[in-house]
Amino acid sequence: MPSEVALLESRTLRADHAGRVDVLEKVRALRLLPDGIHLSTEAVAQYFEVPAEAVNSIVKRHRDELHSNGLRTLKGAELQAFEMANLAISKDGRAPSYPQGRAHLRLFTRRTVLNIAMLLRDSEVARCVRTYLLDTEEAPRTVIASDPRYDGLEHRVTDLEGSMARIGPALQELGPVLRRMSVRLESLDLRMETMDRRLEAVDVRLDGVDRRLDATNRVVGAMSVRLTDLSEDVADIQRRLPRPPDPRRRRRR
Repeated sequence: MPSEVALLESRTLRADHAGRVDVLEKVRALRLLPDGIHLSTEAVAQYFEVPAEAVNSIVKRHRDELHSNGLRTLKGAELQAFEMANLAISKDGRAPSYPQGRAHLRLFTRRTVLNIAMLLRDSEVARCVRTYLLDTEEAPRTVIASDPRYDGLEHRVTDLEGSMARIGPALQELGPVLRRMSVRLESLDLRMETMDRRLEAVDVRLDGVDRRLDATNRVVGAMSVRLTDLSEDVADIQRRLPRPPDPRRRRRR
């Protein structure tokens, strides 16, 4: 079994233990960001009970190794997309638990945190993680090697961790899309409500037009009856009037 010093000095040994992220939660609880995958620099420093500068120093000295284990630095549009996705995820009445308003944001996965635990010397929590890792690693490896059901378990854990790291960016890209869709649906609902109100106003106007047409029809009907009566009266008067004398009869006389 390798010693703690060998673990601190050998990148190859650290790579052999990189999949044992389960030991982190057994030592202390991780304070994950709302996406459930990443930690901020402050959360990592809080986990190991060290200043954030100590974590940044480890990152500077072992940047390539940490990047291979999931370390990411977000800037610009990528940072904005991550913030929007996490705002959507954490709409539960509580304030978002990740830092906002920064020019960049460094994200750590569980593998990255375990990697730092195998590099950070001046941290009792990191020592506990290394001790727990080395004490519990040998026995499971013996069982796994002797039982064919567990063949390749370490590789499966590594693949699972890599899949989790890929899910994070997917959620970051999906969050803004869902947010835009929600805004568009709300706008569509408002337009539909406005359309309903306008249709109701049109119905009211049509009812008024119908009533006016009925009144007009009644007036026209009454006028038609009066004109008919008047025509009959004129005909009756014409029949009663005496006829004028025939001028041809006067000439014959």
